[in-house]
Amino acid sequence: MRIPIFVSMRRRWYKRYSIPEKYRPYIFNKYVLTTLGFLVWLTFFDQHDFILQHSYKKKLNGLKKESRYYSDQIEKNKKTMEELFTNNKNLERFAREKYYMKRDNEDIFVFVDENNQLLTEK
Repeated sequence: MRIPIFVSMRRRWYKRYSIPEKYRPYIFNKYVLTTLGFLVWLTFFDQHDFILQHSYKKKLNGLKKESRYYSDQIEKNKKTMEELFTNNKNLERFAREKYYMKRDNEDIFVFVDENNQLLTEK
């Protein structure tokens, strides 16, 4: 009986590589290969892959940080508003310092440095 050529030339593809014989059953186990395939699928091809999840998490952390910043600013502005509206002297001081408002008989001079930066007291 004659053996067809394609059957006699057929070899296991992993025998061409130098994988020790004692590791082959573990590496080429169907469960290991399935798990590796599943991990590759989840990492690169899935709609909700790991790379996309990482970018979403990074974006979420940035938004949380931004939310904390704006919450702090809101609290700071609430305190400032409370100070301003409880006392007329504070309101006048704020208007003079922030918006350079003046009375009718006054002149205002604003000092700036050579970079056109407003000089402030330290």
